[in-house]
Amino acid sequence: MELPGLAVAVWISVCLCAFVGGYPNGKVREACTSMIPCHGSSPQLSPEHTITVNRTQFKPGDNIAVHLSGPDFEGFFLQARDAEHLDSPAVGSFMLVDRRLSQLLTCGRTKNSAVSHTNKAKKKDIKVYWIAPGDAPKQVQFLATVVKKYRTFWVKIPGPIVSQPDVLSPTTPLHATSEVMSTSYSVSYISKPFSASGCGSMKFCIRNPSNCDPGNASCFFLSFQKEENSVFIEMSGPSEGYLAFALSPDQWMGGDDAYLCINEDHRVRVSTAHLKGRSHPLLDSESALEDVSWRLVDGVLQCSFRRSIRLPVYKGRFNLDASYYIFLADGEASEGGLIYKHRRQPLITDGLCNVTGPPQDIGGSRSPRLIKAHGALMFVAWITTVSIGVIVARFFKPVWSHSFLFGKEMWFQVHRMLMLTTVALTSISFVLPFIYRGGWSQQAGFHPYLGCTVMALTIFQPLMAGFRPSRHAPRRQLFNWFHWSTGTTARILAVVTMFLGMDLPALDLPDPWDTYTMIGFVAWHVGIDVLLEIHSYCLIRKVEVIEDDRVQILQSLTSAEAEGHLFKQIVLTIYVCGNIVFLIAFLIAINHI
Repeated sequence: MELPGLAVAVWISVCLCAFVGGYPNGKVREACTSMIPCHGSSPQLSPEHTITVNRTQFKPGDNIAVHLSGPDFEGFFLQARDAEHLDSPAVGSFMLVDRRLSQLLTCGRTKNSAVSHTNKAKKKDIKVYWIAPGDAPKQVQFLATVVKKYRTFWVKIPGPIVSQPDVLSPTTPLHATSEVMSTSYSVSYISKPFSASGCGSMKFCIRNPSNCDPGNASCFFLSFQKEENSVFIEMSGPSEGYLAFALSPDQWMGGDDAYLCINEDHRVRVSTAHLKGRSHPLLDSESALEDVSWRLVDGVLQCSFRRSIRLPVYKGRFNLDASYYIFLADGEASEGGLIYKHRRQPLITDGLCNVTGPPQDIGGSRSPRLIKAHGALMFVAWITTVSIGVIVARFFKPVWSHSFLFGKEMWFQVHRMLMLTTVALTSISFVLPFIYRGGWSQQAGFHPYLGCTVMALTIFQPLMAGFRPSRHAPRRQLFNWFHWSTGTTARILAVVTMFLGMDLPALDLPDPWDTYTMIGFVAWHVGIDVLLEIHSYCLIRKVEVIEDDRVQILQSLTSAEAEGHLFKQIVLTIYVCGNIVFLIAFLIAINHI
């Protein structure tokens, strides 16, 4: 049976109709040409949203910051087009600032030539960077479709027109800022790698790993050599994107004086910047640097420059004769030179440093002390005290049932002491990340959620133990199951949480060593547990063979069980020593990051 012609036409129209807001995930490539939503209503006439840029002129390869802002909106679609032919294909490509709110799309043959939303969450402001192509038209205009609600939208909202330098500026009003990225210094090429000679005697050096050679492909190197009224600075490290260091009055990002070496199409641009909080750095339009040189070979980026000790004319530049914490970071950069957030924690000096003072040769840490303490205390609690306490309670009741400590059976006192130590260590460790972050961390994935669960179970376990029924009470068996299940759940979740935490940027233990070592610890604990279970089973079978009428009282101390006491004590000694070895390995790793 054939469909009527009208039905076929309607079906084809629905399939081909492109829309923006109708796709909550923003995958709207069908709208590349028309930019028209297919929402069954007409677009609004008077736009409520505006597009602004940070500069009026561009050259091929330049980056232009583009803002789309206005009242709350759910979806958007942004392009740049030839200002003289607005129906032509999209021009240039975009780079994202916040991947949670925006995503790149490919329209036609140009990759990343459009930007759209990622979800229907309400937004007020979107910022992206447009990268001018080599074959850009003389004038480019930005256009946006914005969806406020499903049936309330605007199509091709006109934005500013930007021009190449030899074209007369357009009359379209622009909302420009002063983020122009230009340099006015001469640049030369470095012929050979930097040298660490003179570190600690003639120049102030920071190296990671300690005492590494800057000619090595894995060495991060930063040096300051004081001259009469200036400081000569060298920076080197494995990065194909950018290297940066910052001077900071504290160990937190924000309000810092930064210096960046950025790989732009296999050439290195050196720029100063001022860091405001954890936002994208604003590169300065004027440079306070002299004698700039760079080198980019085999993935190692090197740059050097000279800076006056005092720069009163330049706002945001710190005096180099004061003491600061020094940050050293690396990360990825786009082909147009736009930098992304560093993927791992920056290297931070352990204390305040005066780079014009006595020369030093120091290292740093990529993990803050509070986070190191958090990891160390958790490892102590969940690798040693908990594990040993569980083994003691599970297998050493018969061994130490006739030994007493402070009026109680020894196995119980040892078990209780170890578990209370675990509660104390976990509680102290739990608050340290909140002190460091000043609140909840949004970038730590499932780690903080699981950590809170472990903390709750850790507190609940001793509270439940406080209401333990007597040994022969009817509810004792129920209590035993709850006590065992709560403790086992907490231990499993703690191990999973540690697995996740070891690779977070703030700690980031060396890969894949950390994973293999943690797997080794789990296997070690399970192996000892299985060994003691097999040993206990063998003793029980021996008791059954020796005296059948004692099958119902297997938990009592017998001569057959006494034969196994020495074996259990030897295994416990080996187990404790093994746990200490694992703990020391983790603590050494934490100390060296």
